[in-house]
Order: sequence, then C-alpha cells, then structure tokens
Amino acid sequence: MSVVSNILEFNQEFVKQEQYKEYLTDKFPDKKIAILTCMDTRLVELLPKALNLRNGDAKLIKNAGAILTQPFGSAMRSILVAIYEMGAAEVLVIGHHGCGMTTLDSKAMVAKIRASGISDEVLSTLENSGIRMDRFLKGFASAEEGVMHSVNMIRNHPLVPVFIPVHGFIMHPETGFMEQICDGYTSREEEKASERP
Repeated sequence: MSVVSNILEFNQEFVKQEQYKEYLTDKFPDKKIAILTCMDTRLVELLPKALNLRNGDAKLIKNAGAILTQPFGSAMRSILVAIYEMGAAEVLVIGHHGCGMTTLDSKAMVAKIRASGISDEVLSTLENSGIRMDRFLKGFASAEEGVMHSVNMIRNHPLVPVFIPVHGFIMHPETGFMEQICDGYTSREEEKASERP
C-alpha cells in the first residue's frame, strides 16, 4: 500500500470517529501571533508543544530555513494576511540549530536537478529570464543570520506597521529550547528613541 493510500485510509477513520472535534476552532489566532518557521521535520510537533501552542493559537507559516527570499513573495504575503486579515499583533521568526539551509550548496543542488532529468535548456531559460540559481537556491552561514535576515525584511517591509513587534528565535531541534536573539519590543523602542530629536 502506498503512503497516500495509508493517509487516506487513516483520514477516513479519523473523520468517521469524529476525532476532529478536539481541534475545532476558527481562523483567527487566539494568541494573536504569526510564526515564520522552518519546514524541518523535527519541528512539526516539537515547536507547537515547546511553545504551548494548541490548534487555533497561531498562524504558522513554514518554508526552508524560515527565510524570506523576496519582500513580495508568498511567505511575506502570508505574514501580511495574518496581520491585516487575521488579527496577528506580533510576528515570531523561529529558526533552529542544524538547519539544512546552512549547508545548502546551490551548485550541488543544480547538479541533482540535472541528474533528475531537468534539461540544461530549462536551466538556461530560467537563467536568461533573470532567475539565478546561485541566488534562488542560496542558504545562509548560520541559523542566526537566517533569522535576522527574515526579521529585518519583515520589520523594514513598507506594508508592515511600525507597531508590530518582530521577534527572532533559534530553537534546539531536539529539546525545543528557544533562545531569543531579537526582542521585537526592545528593537521598536530603540528605533523610536533614535528618531527623537
């Protein structure tokens, strides 16, 4: 039996037994937070448990490395929707130690893409269209660098209100321990103080 067949079989029993009832909530985050985090498999259950999050508490946005690659990409759009349409009042960017994006080698990945059957013609067409693989598939030197990149992109985004605190954290993917590397409250207060005459 395939993975999808197993999933569908389980799903039918889940619904039949009404196990969904304990997860019922609405679309608005009860804790009024949006979280940008990594898609790492170790964080799927660990992150919500380590933060005491239940279904309905937060808007959870996941991608590779918790990295915003474009100020007007889909992850940033999700953050803006969370703020303006869902009532999120704070944003947390949570990276983690041992992230695969710290070791991502764009050249090696392009070689794997080629080996999977994607032609050089396709890659050349993308490059000629302005999609540079070395930038598109770029990782970062450390989890801290990745988190601060995303924090700064959110904080300085022209559509994010100045009163929205943006916090940065690094999580240990085995224990769930969180280290705060950027306090969104303090950062906003420092910015306001530096603007005063």
